[in-house]
Amino acid sequence: MRHRKLHANGIDVHVAEAGDGPPVILLHGFPELWYSWRHQLPALAASGFHAIAPDLRGYGQSAIPPDVEAYGMRAMVDDVVSLLDALDEPTAALVGHDWGAQIAWACAQLVPERFPALAALSVPYHRRTPAPMTQDLRRWAGDRFNWLLYFQTPGVAEAELQADVERSMRLISYALSGDAPDGLAVRLLTGLPAGSRLLDPIPEPVRPLSWLTDSDLSYYVEEFRRTGFTGALSRYRNVDRDWQELPALGATPVRQPVLFVTGEMDTATRFMDTDAMRQYVPKLRDSVVLPGCGHWIQQERPTEVNALLIDFLSGYK
Repeated sequence: MRHRKLHANGIDVHVAEAGDGPPVILLHGFPELWYSWRHQLPALAASGFHAIAPDLRGYGQSAIPPDVEAYGMRAMVDDVVSLLDALDEPTAALVGHDWGAQIAWACAQLVPERFPALAALSVPYHRRTPAPMTQDLRRWAGDRFNWLLYFQTPGVAEAELQADVERSMRLISYALSGDAPDGLAVRLLTGLPAGSRLLDPIPEPVRPLSWLTDSDLSYYVEEFRRTGFTGALSRYRNVDRDWQELPALGATPVRQPVLFVTGEMDTATRFMDTDAMRQYVPKLRDSVVLPGCGHWIQQERPTEVNALLIDFLSGYK
């Protein structure tokens, strides 16, 4: 595995990469890093791909711009396109998870000529909402706690998450995984009263997580201790701005071949708009649901995910 920094879209972007061949860009989510793809990088390389996993802006060893406005979806898409230019590659397949999947869907809609194939993990295609997202969420949540709304006010979530970074990463990783008690993730997303905090309702894991070793957890903890969470949270603070500035998102079909993979216990897809996928993704090759798997798909089920990705991407070498 190789590490370097590339100048893309006016910022320095740290990438981990492996292999040579057709490029595949792997985009992580929150609160993650390039490291979330540690199992996919060598597997894709061994199958003849050039796998590239950046730290997104605001994360890890990439630049962390100070302004909230620097984390709009337009900037995230431009980062990926500019990264492709820095690699001197005209096109690349995209693989995204969580926010990385949202960014990948946006790239596929806004710059389709650069991205001939897309694999989305956890997060399906979302159609454009009638009103900005926070307005819709406030109506939907009512008097219940909502993570995205909790993340909106600068400093609030940071204070909680940064008070004990190791505890924060351990509890979030556990709560959204397939190892958590059935119903916990749904309760955290839909069943807490307004005024709750993010971590307080999450119990400690009853046993070590088989898919996240102490060494793995330490890597995340050390990076987020160093950077804090503001850059990562700033992506959430742009959802209404994205709605205003990018009306094509969620109203534009994705005509590239698409693989979609989710976990049976993944809250990101329990409320999935299946009609949107049928209407806007005409070349959806597969929707694969991994039994017993939670949100951290590529880490919880690396063998299955690697096989699915390699099979899908091999058609676009």
